[in-house]
Amino acid sequence: MSAHEGPAPSLWDSLKEAVRGTEQDFTEAPVGRAILLLSVPMVLEMLMESVFALVDVFFVSRLGSEAIATVGLTESILALLYALAMGLSIGATAMIARRTGEKDPDAAARVAVQTIALGVLVSVPIAVAGVVFAQPLLALLGGSRWVVEEGYRYTQILLGGNVIILLLFLINAIFRGVGDAAVSMRVLGLANALNILLCPCLVLGLGPFPELGVVGAALATTIGRGVGVCYQFYRLFRGTSRVSIRREHLHFEPATLLAMLRLSGSAVFQTMLGTASWTVLVRIVAAAGSAAVAGYTIGMRIILFALLPSWGMSNAAATLVGQNLGARRPERAEQAVWRAGLYNMVFLGSVGLGFILFAEPLISTFTQDPEVAAIAVRCLRVVSAGFLFYAYGMVLTQALNGAGDTTTPMLLNLLCFWVLELPARLAADRAPEAGAHGGLRLHRRRLLRLRPAGRLGVPPRTLETAPRVRPAALRACELGHIPRWTDDGAGPRPQAG
Repeated sequence: MSAHEGPAPSLWDSLKEAVRGTEQDFTEAPVGRAILLLSVPMVLEMLMESVFALVDVFFVSRLGSEAIATVGLTESILALLYALAMGLSIGATAMIARRTGEKDPDAAARVAVQTIALGVLVSVPIAVAGVVFAQPLLALLGGSRWVVEEGYRYTQILLGGNVIILLLFLINAIFRGVGDAAVSMRVLGLANALNILLCPCLVLGLGPFPELGVVGAALATTIGRGVGVCYQFYRLFRGTSRVSIRREHLHFEPATLLAMLRLSGSAVFQTMLGTASWTVLVRIVAAAGSAAVAGYTIGMRIILFALLPSWGMSNAAATLVGQNLGARRPERAEQAVWRAGLYNMVFLGSVGLGFILFAEPLISTFTQDPEVAAIAVRCLRVVSAGFLFYAYGMVLTQALNGAGDTTTPMLLNLLCFWVLELPARLAADRAPEAGAHGGLRLHRRRLLRLRPAGRLGVPPRTLETAPRVRPAALRACELGHIPRWTDDGAGPRPQAG
């Protein structure tokens, strides 16, 4: 039976199919149903990823503001690692989605192998540097004496085991690219369950477990993620998912690896620009003391809990764009982007309103320190004010990435974060009334920008050989549409009018 025959499944049946896993061809299914089947497991996946951060800070908060500050400063370092992993994941998802749309599973499997090899190679120097320079890094970020002398082991464990983080990101990107979003969801579910069980035991010393304090949180997170990576390899080599790695795929392909690096290069720079600016902001906040860092950390952890599920919906748009362009159906790619943006706006706008109205009781579950709570409440409210607008920007950014245009989002990140945000933050710091709250309004500026759509209608070629598209992004945004491509025999070009 084709995707267009028979009665449409009910919403409940579609939700069950999305969580259970589906064999649906996303280049043929109705766009709304395709978004639902992909976004539900991706949203759950991102919710579970955000639970890692919340579980750590929830139990570590019982140890005091210095321990929370250790987690917050380490997270600002890890943000650069996450940016690298996300940038590489963008390239992997785009290439594998394109191969899947072209109905070439062997090529998708070869790309998957090169993705894993790249993750392992990148992790080695990061692990060495993280173990050796943990204390100087924490001191550079403004950590207190306790953070530098006692909390550095937390940083060493997470950076030393960064290969687990990279592989978790990259292999899940492989599953998302082929449309196996439910597998990615199960991976994070397994890893989170172990982290939730182990974290209180190792941090607080429950039962037979030793009381390791903040170090216990790092061990619990690393063990949980490590088991998740083992499950990923099991699914890849078992041969039951949409991408199956066999022995003939296990060899080094320099051409494929270089093509991925070219595509991921600006994507990595794109994510690095944003997260590096956040690291600089954390350093500025640290000058106000551990209470400011603790409040900022709690507020931003809760915000990430809302933004990560929204990224899940955005990732669904990226997969649909890549697969439909591979199938030479750019009109479906365009339709998927605008529909996903609308869904994301409704979701994230509702969450932002809830954060603004109920900030105090929400923050009180994480800390009873009045100074820390006051900073966290203000952080939560200021950033949440931009959620409604940020929702569309997230979808449009990921759609461009899925189409292979990673340059436009990179340039916008450079403009918004480094040309506008950080100079304005430094100017706000000079104001007499700034205090510990001086930089929070800058997060609202950061979120209120609406990234223009650019062009999703890239020529129907493979990502490796397609010419770099550098769209007139602002004009495309003003026109409110995405130009299509035509080919009159002289080569693909934008269609006039």
